[in-house]
Amino acid sequence: MQRIRKGDLVEVIAGKEKGKRARVLRVLQKTQRVVLERLTMVKRHTKPTQNNQGGILEKEGTIHLSNVMPVDPGTDKATRVKTIVKDGVRLRAGKSGTVIEAEKK
Repeated sequence: MQRIRKGDLVEVIAGKEKGKRARVLRVLQKTQRVVLERLTMVKRHTKPTQNNQGGILEKEGTIHLSNVMPVDPGTDKATRVKTIVKDGVRLRAGKSGTVIEAEKK
């Protein structure tokens, strides 16, 4: 089961963005990285095409999974995730026992 999913509220625990909170936009399983909303902004230089004007675009960069922790909704603190089984369904829960649900968009 995934520790962090798209839509989760996470706190950055290491790196230059340490202490900040953001929503997960994407989880890249192969490289074990996550893209967080409006954090680690990077500049991308793009060539003009028929569809695109080109120029310098700013977009979100990635952070390694080990540098983020989900926020426990019960205590509002960063927490490790444990799995619990309720009615035959595996759920993610924080240390307080509160179930962590990803925000639906």
